[in-house]
Amino acid sequence: MSTRIWLPLLAAVTASGLLSTDTVEAQQASMTFFVSSVGKGNGADLGGLAGADAHCQALAQAAGSTLTNWRAYLSTTEPGGTAGVNARERIGKGPWQNVKGVVVAKSIDDLHSDSNNINKQTALTEKGETISGRGDPVNTHDILTGSDTQGMYSTAGGDTTCGNWTKSGDGSAIVGHHDRQGLKDTRHMHSWNSSHGTRGCSQDGLKSTGGAGLIYCFAAN
Repeated sequence: MSTRIWLPLLAAVTASGLLSTDTVEAQQASMTFFVSSVGKGNGADLGGLAGADAHCQALAQAAGSTLTNWRAYLSTTEPGGTAGVNARERIGKGPWQNVKGVVVAKSIDDLHSDSNNINKQTALTEKGETISGRGDPVNTHDILTGSDTQGMYSTAGGDTTCGNWTKSGDGSAIVGHHDRQGLKDTRHMHSWNSSHGTRGCSQDGLKSTGGAGLIYCFAAN
């Protein structure tokens, strides 16, 4: 092949590579929602809300995001009936979109309505990967929230936040299902943020009900 033919071909390949890089960078810059690709590795002990927020921030930064206001979608409870922290009040007003630019919710009200767009295909990690769910060889659709369906701290009684995200042994935490699927065909649990409690707070305890210590991360605005 002559040099005259090779040069345009090389230019086209180079331009294609630049376009691909630009597209990836644009996606990373516009991402305002993801499911953490990994947990912190110590069950539901996330180091409290501050530790969970830092985990979201670190994952987002490693993926190329330049935003600095990442928040974990987690609620907490307080003893003696004192009001806890509500997950819905930590994450801004929206809208939010995943790394591929797909909008998962237009507002707080939309996020906590049946019309939100969170499902297995859209609840991607910061890397753009799909989280395994019910029907996959390993099910990790349990996402830690400690919340009710409206994103408020749970009043279900007992431990619903694994000691406000500081315990990795006994206890329990409310989780949602990112794939909107229940454990059985006859028992669908469609809530993305409030489906059931875990059997414990350890990594093995979370795993036993279909989890891996993953959390939802939102860019607050």
